[in-house]
Amino acid sequence: MGNLSLYTTRAVILMDSEGNRLVAKYFTRGQTMQNYKTLKEQQKFESGLFTKTRKSNSEVVMYDGQTVLFKYINDVYFYLIGNPEENELLLGAILNGLTEAISQLLSFNIDKRSILDNLDMVVLALDEALDDGIALETDPNAIAANVSKRGVDTIDVSLSNINEQTVMDAYKLAKERLNLALLR
Repeated sequence: MGNLSLYTTRAVILMDSEGNRLVAKYFTRGQTMQNYKTLKEQQKFESGLFTKTRKSNSEVVMYDGQTVLFKYINDVYFYLIGNPEENELLLGAILNGLTEAISQLLSFNIDKRSILDNLDMVVLALDEALDDGIALETDPNAIAANVSKRGVDTIDVSLSNINEQTVMDAYKLAKERLNLALLR
């Protein structure tokens, strides 16, 4: 039996249909090899990965000595890079949970534009699913719920709400919320 580790994932990359990076998160903690430290090395890896997987029919490939799972949805490639000896079923569960959670968060409309428009939710979903390469959650409903959860102290300022308020009303509301935040 090989070395057992909680660090299952080396990177998560989202690319568009032309091979351009939309989101990339590399994990170096717990890895024996510290690959892709610089942006240039990462871009070279991503370019080669895209070239290899662009016309591939399988969902799992070995690339650069690593296990790579990928999924193509509309015009976005989702890549999950794992250790070479990692279980593909575990990596597949992480990738499926992540893509389904992002799909739920984007109202089942995954494309390049919606990912870029909702980049904050996509990155939060990545953080909910993985922490430093350790799989935290694979259930898409739980990931989406944690990302879309609104805290009690969040400020709801929509444009329509601001337009309807006078400057004095907005000042009073901001002052009340600041006081509440300071009292906690």
